[in-house]
Amino acid sequence: MNIKLFIKIIPVVILASIITFCAKSSEKPHQKQIVEVKKDSIVTLAVSVVGDIMCHSTQYGYAWVEQDSFDFKPVYREIKKYLDSSGLTMGNLETVFAGKGMGYSGYPRFNTPDQFLDGLSFAGFDLLFTSNNHVLDQGKEGLLRTLNLIDNKGMIYAGANRTKEESESVKIIEKNGINIAVLAYTYGTNGIRIKRSESYLVNKIDTSKIKNDIIKAKKINPDLVIVYFHFGKEYERKPSKYQKRIVDFTIRNGADIILGSHTHTLQPVEMFKTHGGNLDSGFVAYSMGNFISNQRWRYSDGSAILNFTISKNINKNKVNLEEISFLPFWVFKGKTGKGKEFIILPSELAVKDSLPEYVTSKDKKIMERSFFDTKEIVNWSTGKLKIKRLQ
Repeated sequence: MNIKLFIKIIPVVILASIITFCAKSSEKPHQKQIVEVKKDSIVTLAVSVVGDIMCHSTQYGYAWVEQDSFDFKPVYREIKKYLDSSGLTMGNLETVFAGKGMGYSGYPRFNTPDQFLDGLSFAGFDLLFTSNNHVLDQGKEGLLRTLNLIDNKGMIYAGANRTKEESESVKIIEKNGINIAVLAYTYGTNGIRIKRSESYLVNKIDTSKIKNDIIKAKKINPDLVIVYFHFGKEYERKPSKYQKRIVDFTIRNGADIILGSHTHTLQPVEMFKTHGGNLDSGFVAYSMGNFISNQRWRYSDGSAILNFTISKNINKNKVNLEEISFLPFWVFKGKTGKGKEFIILPSELAVKDSLPEYVTSKDKKIMERSFFDTKEIVNWSTGKLKIKRLQ
């Protein structure tokens, strides 16, 4: 083939192809439209909640190292990993830190060494409820010093306030793209009175204030409203009529989740249909019992960590409550290779026969009983609650 001819033929072929393509295009066949589908973006937040965090004199006696030095971190060494897995860990701080000069003391007027907070920070706590009947054990100055110390340790408090302005504001916790309004109240302060002009120091259970605070919280448009109450009859395992009345009122006014403590015993969890809440179904944990204390009797020497997960669809702005579970634990008190110690242990270890060597056969029986006491509370509860088993 003549090269020049070949060169001439190529443009003709290309032109023919273009004409053919244009002709087909003008026929306007049925065309597929490509639509960009926006994928859902889901964020989650795992939450852990415990009950009363106390420090009796025996506890700081066991934690004493030398002079004015205390180490409470070993108390949490076996339970820490179960709290570390959560993005938000909360509990009720039922003591104050008024300083050494006021004299350390346990019940009935608590004043705890500052290092107790180091132990809680080590354990993984993010937020401490400070509205309870012992928050004024060392007066206004003890309360204010406590709140300052919590701040300095990088933790958040809810329920007590340094100023009137703070008492009228709403605590918003932002974690993993999820915003939670946290409100907290107590039934009283053991009869310790404060000036009327300083009533802002502690949030009391007052239906008008609860309602107004929830309204304020809703205006900020959080993903959830969590309300904590320090209430109930001590050592009762089922909620009182008063607890139920306050909870019903709080549900009607828009709370998503309600948490409680004070009874020093674990009480049931109940699901409820929310009223204007962001969750379709919320829950109330009437009392989370004791987390750490020197109360050694049945139902108060052990309890459970409440775990739940919140998921949020960012594109749809929808929030869901995932699985709710109890992780049962028991507080060991006795001698180990390190001396006299308090140690929080998952109580299922007694059932699985995988206990540390320092746990005696008598301890094991008490620990097993504590585990099954917690299972009983699960059976009294409603909805999604179950026992979280150890891996």
